[in-house]
Amino acid sequence: MKVLVSAYSCEPHKGSEPGLGWNWVRQIGHLHEIWVITRSNNRKSIEAANVKEPLPGIHFVYVDLPRWARFWKKGQRGVHAYYYLWQVCAYFVARRLQRQIGFDLVHHVTIGIYWMPSLLALLPMPFVWGPVGGGESAPPAFKRAHGLRGRAYEALRDLARAMGHLDPFVRLTAERTAMALSKTVATQSRLHSLGCRKVRVCPDSGLSSDEIRQLRALPQNDSNTFRIVSIGNLLHLKGFDLGLKAFQGFLQQFPGAEYWLIGEGPERKRLEHLTRELGVADQVTFWGHMPRSAALEKLADCDVLLHPSLHDSAGWACLEAMAARRPVICLDLHGSALRVTKETGIRVPAISPEQVVRDLETAMSQLASNHILRVQLGQAAAERVEQYFNCDKRGDLLADIYGQIAPVV
Repeated sequence: MKVLVSAYSCEPHKGSEPGLGWNWVRQIGHLHEIWVITRSNNRKSIEAANVKEPLPGIHFVYVDLPRWARFWKKGQRGVHAYYYLWQVCAYFVARRLQRQIGFDLVHHVTIGIYWMPSLLALLPMPFVWGPVGGGESAPPAFKRAHGLRGRAYEALRDLARAMGHLDPFVRLTAERTAMALSKTVATQSRLHSLGCRKVRVCPDSGLSSDEIRQLRALPQNDSNTFRIVSIGNLLHLKGFDLGLKAFQGFLQQFPGAEYWLIGEGPERKRLEHLTRELGVADQVTFWGHMPRSAALEKLADCDVLLHPSLHDSAGWACLEAMAARRPVICLDLHGSALRVTKETGIRVPAISPEQVVRDLETAMSQLASNHILRVQLGQAAAERVEQYFNCDKRGDLLADIYGQIAPVV
C-alpha cells in the first residue's frame, strides 16, 4: 500500500519519542511504500542514517513553520503550541501529496499524546492514531509529596487534558480514527471516552535487533561495589525522591553501595539537597545529561535499574536495562507494569509514598543479597525484550492492524 506517516519526532539512534518515531517509520517502510512528514530539524540525522543504511521505499517530506514563528520555541518550552500549529502546516502539505499520490492509509505516529489532535485524520482515507499516551496519572496519595513545581506541573497537565476533551479537533480526530493504538490501559479508556470506536493497547517503545544485540553484549558489573542506577529526566513524576529515601534505609544493610542518577532536569537541586538531608550524598552520584551511548556505558557498571516513575507511558530505560540483562525495580503502574514482570524484576505496589519507600528498600536488599536471583531475572528480562519488544518484529502487528481497516492494494 501507499501509506502517509505523520512523525513530528523522528530521529535515528535516539531514545524516547524521536527513537519511537524512527523505529515505527522503519517498520512500516519494510512493508509498504511510505511518505513521512516530519520536522526539518530531523533532516540531517535522517539523511546521515540513510547513507549508512539506505531505506528504499521511504520518502521524507520536511515541514516547519516559518522562521519568524519558531523563535519562541526553545527545548520543551512552547512545544505543544508549536506542534499544534505544525499540524496545520502538515495538513496542507499532506492534502497536496494526497492529490498527487493517492494514499491508501494514513498513520499518525508522533507526537503520541491523546489530547493533541492530528489534522491528518481529516484526509479521505482510513486513519491509524498512535500509539498515543498521556492518560496516566500518579495515584492521589502521591500528589501531596510533589514539590511546588511538581504540583503546578500536574495541575497544568490536568488542565491540558480537560481542554483536550473539549477541543473539537481532538474529538474529530477520535471520531475519524479507524484504529487507535494506546500505550496503556489508562489511555485506552480516555480514547473510548473521546469517541474512538476501536482501541488496541500497544506498548510503543521497542528496540531494534542491533540495539538488543549491543545491549545484551554489555559486560556485567565486575567491581565489588553494588550499584543501583536510575536513568531519565530529573522530573517530579519520575519518583527519584522515593528512590533516594529507600536507598537511605538500604545503606544500613549495604553501606558500600552506590546510587547513580543519569539525566538532567528541574528537580536536580531539590534531589541534591535531599541527598544531603538524608546523609547519603557521598554514595549518590548525579552524572547529569549524557549522550545515549555514554549512558549505556554507565549502565554496564551497575547491577540494577531503579525506575520508580509515577506515570510513565513508555519506560525506555526499563527496556534498555532489561536488554542489558539488568533486573528492574519499578512501581506497578502504567507503562512500567506492561514491561516488567515478576520473572524479570520486582514491581512494587503504589499505595502510599511511605509504603513505596519501604518496599523499594526491601527490593534493593533482596537483589543486593542474591547474585543468582539477579542473574536469573536479568536473563529472563533480555529474553522478554527479544520476544515482545523487538521493533524489527512488528511486521505481523502492522499487517494485522492495517489489514483490519484498509484493503490490500
